[in-house]
Amino acid sequence: MRNLVLTLTLLSVVSLAGCGFQLRGSYQLPPQLQQASISAPQFSEVAEQVRERFTLAGVEVLASSSNQYANIDIVRDSLTRRTLSLSASGQVAEYELIYTVDYVLRAPQQTEKALQVEVFRDYQDDPNFALAKTREREVLVAEMREQAAQQLLRQVIAQLAESP
Repeated sequence: MRNLVLTLTLLSVVSLAGCGFQLRGSYQLPPQLQQASISAPQFSEVAEQVRERFTLAGVEVLASSSNQYANIDIVRDSLTRRTLSLSASGQVAEYELIYTVDYVLRAPQQTEKALQVEVFRDYQDDPNFALAKTREREVLVAEMREQAAQQLLRQVIAQLAESP
């Protein structure tokens, strides 16, 4: 019985490794992304999230830019909203929040690329609970910033991996 459990465990580990399974948040970094610099406008909250994501992925984030490693220049981030539905009284009942990050990727032996990340969320508004809805919106925007930072990291990895 013990041999059967050991064999099944070993078989499942080998099959998971063979199919390319990786734990979430685990990235195979291209050589150009072992070190990177991240620049952004002063007091940029998304830049802090991006730095944290890159550090967690194993990238050494440097303070100054150089032609020897990847440079990510966050140009701007913005939050816009679009009306999705109205209530019977004509007030806006639901919005779509759109968080956009525009950035420029500079890497050794590559042309400069202007890229963009967008994150979408639906947000239901109720003027009767303005304070609670304001707090909910702040939490949503923080989550959107974090998701944008994750997408930015994946996008940079994909861009550098496809280069020669």
